[in-house]
Amino acid sequence: MGVGIAVGLSGFAFGVTSAGSGLTVSQTCALSLLVFTGASQFALVGALASGGNPLTAAAGAFFLGVRNAFYGLRLSQLLALPRAVRPFAAQWVIDETTAVALAQPTRRSVRIGFTVTGLTLYVLWNLTTLLGAVGAGAIGDTDAWGLDAAGPAVFLALLAPMLTTTTERAVAGAAVLLGLGLLSVLPAGVPVLVAALAAPAAFYVEGRRRPGTDGRPSTSHDAPEDDR
Repeated sequence: MGVGIAVGLSGFAFGVTSAGSGLTVSQTCALSLLVFTGASQFALVGALASGGNPLTAAAGAFFLGVRNAFYGLRLSQLLALPRAVRPFAAQWVIDETTAVALAQPTRRSVRIGFTVTGLTLYVLWNLTTLLGAVGAGAIGDTDAWGLDAAGPAVFLALLAPMLTTTTERAVAGAAVLLGLGLLSVLPAGVPVLVAALAAPAAFYVEGRRRPGTDGRPSTSHDAPEDDR
């Protein structure tokens, strides 16, 4: 509940930012109800506010949300939910619910942690999104408040503790350099797509540098059976 409350309150910043970018209250609320992944939502409205093409903005938001699919692969094993429940549970597969679920020792506690975090966060995020969108006019110039930085700040706070290896830090650093370096060159929304190339590039370099048993770069054929 603590995680759900703390992160759920940042939905207010999204509501204000979205309304400031030109989206209506209904459009803003629909994003939180249907998309429900903060980083993607902020990326979408940020690109639109910068004058980006809607398709490009949506593509950037989509690629940020792809990580949730990989979370789902792991959580499907831990939760082991009935088939009829899985489509509804998939809506709550995000950074916070995954982090809480993975920290639990038993399947029962995994299910409780996932459900309580997801429910708390979903309700609060959508409620504060509505409040932010409705109250955006009373706040005035949203740029002056700097609320557009709230989403990236929350995302970075969640991401930073996960960067435990040199490769992960290299991916994050290269993505930052690509994203910031191309802001003034490419249309809004495109830099984040290019920044995604940091991951395959870093893992390719790591694979080339890691020796196999015979001195060659390792491949899946060189890996021990247990590692497969």
